[in-house]
Amino acid sequence: MDLGLKDRVYIVTGATRGLGNATARALAADGAKVIITGRDEQSVEEAAAELGGDVLGLAADNADPSAAQRLVDTARECFGRLDGILVSVGGPAPGFLADNTDDQWQTAFETVFLGAVRLARTAAAALGEGGVIGFVLSGSVHEPIAGLTISNGLRPGLAGFAKSLADELGPRGIRVVGVLPARIDTDRVRELDALSGDAEAARTANEARIPLRRYGTPEEFGKTAAFLLSPAASYLTGIMVPVDGGFRHGF
Repeated sequence: MDLGLKDRVYIVTGATRGLGNATARALAADGAKVIITGRDEQSVEEAAAELGGDVLGLAADNADPSAAQRLVDTARECFGRLDGILVSVGGPAPGFLADNTDDQWQTAFETVFLGAVRLARTAAAALGEGGVIGFVLSGSVHEPIAGLTISNGLRPGLAGFAKSLADELGPRGIRVVGVLPARIDTDRVRELDALSGDAEAARTANEARIPLRRYGTPEEFGKTAAFLLSPAASYLTGIMVPVDGGFRHGF
């Protein structure tokens, strides 16, 4: 199936590793030109070199108010256009109510929520018909996850923002989608499993709750996200797509 990605230009934030990296890889493999970001310049350069093709790395922090416009300007200057953005960011600090500090909440709000809003707003001003804005969210959009109180507080709000944005931008032919990973085998999820004190037992217990009885791979997530960002998904907007092996049992 031709996803129609050849020569289209995308920004993928938080793409030095994990889900953002997997999505950038899938986009580039199908012929897209991609700008990837991360906070550490060396890591960004190494990731871009490893991905190869028309992939450009740019050090940027989602919480930086100047980052969004700099990314959009770079896409136009280097590739002549912008067709879409996937806003991905590392998960906020884990913890229960009594564990998380005001500083952790503030940092998470700046990166996970406000940074994403700013990136989407700036991209929306630059996109034309056929453009797309995607958000990497979490299964916590639908159901709180124990031990991830900050994520439980912020991710549903961002999903609400995405739905509002889909209504607002739809008449301009711009789509908005959310991708909801659950237990994908990334460094982040392995770190969360380790917090239990027995990472192997935690993984076994989680896999038992997944109908497919395994964690997903970053590649499986990346291919799904690339499809949703592509012209092949041209009539999909305002949706939240779980990539979770059936982990969420509700409709």
